[in-house]
Amino acid sequence: MKKNSIKNTRINGEVQRELSNIIRSEIKDPRIDPMTSVVTVEVAPDLKTCKAYISVLGDKESQKNTILGLKSAEGFIRGRLAQTVNLRNTPLIIFVLDQSIEYGVNMSKLIDSVNKNTSSDKNTNSEEATNSEEATSSEDSTNSNEDNQ
Repeated sequence: MKKNSIKNTRINGEVQRELSNIIRSEIKDPRIDPMTSVVTVEVAPDLKTCKAYISVLGDKESQKNTILGLKSAEGFIRGRLAQTVNLRNTPLIIFVLDQSIEYGVNMSKLIDSVNKNTSSDKNTNSEEATNSEEATSSEDSTNSNEDNQ
């Protein structure tokens, strides 16, 4: 079975859905943060291993504790997965902390701060230009008044 075959894609989706349900509703480990989600799942073509990318909304300590809790509950999760998903082999689950959401939030904050600085620089430059234009026009009017006298 190819890695990107239709069958493998369907298995990945089914395993992801069931892992999410098991983590959300059946695990009672206090180390696992309630804001834990399964981002994606990659089941190997031979159905022996499965990488589950987990996202945890919280600080570094809660992320570390959640991964430790999931690793310690892997046997239970694997047993429940065997009951709910009909596969020839129940894959060995490897939990990987996925920080792509956190990375995206940080990048968004950086882009917003750059945009804010750029817009404030434009406002400052336009105010300076307006002030210099007013000064130039007042000098011109003063010079024209002197010429008339």
